[in-house]
Amino acid sequence: MLRIAVMIVVTVFAAIQAIAGASADTFPQRTVKLILPYGAASGTDLVARLVADRLAKKWGKPVVIENRPGGDGIVSITAFTSANDDHTLWWGPVGVFAVHPYDKDKLPYDAERDLIPIANVSSLALALSAPASMHLNTFHEFFEHVRANPGKYNAAAASGVSDFLMMGFLKSNNLQMAKVPYRDIMQAPTDLSENRVQLLSSSLAIVTPLMHAGRVKVLAVTGRHRMPSAPDVPTAREAGYPALEMESPGGVFGPRGMPLAVREQIAADIRAIVEAEPALGKPLEATGQAFDVRGPDEFAASIKALNDKLAAIAKLLGMKAAKAN
Repeated sequence: MLRIAVMIVVTVFAAIQAIAGASADTFPQRTVKLILPYGAASGTDLVARLVADRLAKKWGKPVVIENRPGGDGIVSITAFTSANDDHTLWWGPVGVFAVHPYDKDKLPYDAERDLIPIANVSSLALALSAPASMHLNTFHEFFEHVRANPGKYNAAAASGVSDFLMMGFLKSNNLQMAKVPYRDIMQAPTDLSENRVQLLSSSLAIVTPLMHAGRVKVLAVTGRHRMPSAPDVPTAREAGYPALEMESPGGVFGPRGMPLAVREQIAADIRAIVEAEPALGKPLEATGQAFDVRGPDEFAASIKALNDKLAAIAKLLGMKAAKAN
């Protein structure tokens, strides 16, 4: 009897393994839907559409984009988790949901349980900018100027990772700047250029036009490397402030239970597309992004690194993480 039971377990396990392996070989079997947390023409939308068009050709199946902006990304995430479908994927920056535990009282999802990493596709670094009229040429000059004038200046940041990074830095260095909240961060660059705000932490894309017009000075970027669209701007580490180094990885997530073999195959297909067309990355440069394709395990590791950094900042700011429902 025991021998029969053992044989049944072995047989079932082998069948499961075979199904998992076959799934990787046959995915996708029908239309794939990519749910995005931002609207059309956003940086995330641009990357997703570039890759989706080529995945559709590679797979021989339609790959459609569904833009679901709103609710700081929660609208898109709940649409994804509610679908409960292995052909419905979520695509967006990790920064969209990484700060939710700290700025929401309750969460309708659990990121670790419900957003399973498939492939890191791109990375987004932030720009730290000041009014050109301040005539400060380096971030260190800005730092010393603000420290010598406590309470005199204002700071603003895009919601999420950008805001977290800036507030943590100000707190840890005892820099006294008033925080200016924005419902729409796209209004902040104009205020920055007119010296109503003196420090802005945001994507490079939204300050680029004013930078080229000579009205805004981008003092540093937070990525590991300089931005191709702003090659003269140093990284935060080069500027002498490694604590400001941060990138938000972005890419594709699958539903809970999606086999590793399927996720690895999707990642491999995306990597093959990017490697086959080096010029594909040029449109991303203006948005402050760059292709950075990594598989499920590496993607998960980069998410953990970002979460660990955010947790340390939250502790510094006296914030506690909310739990999922």
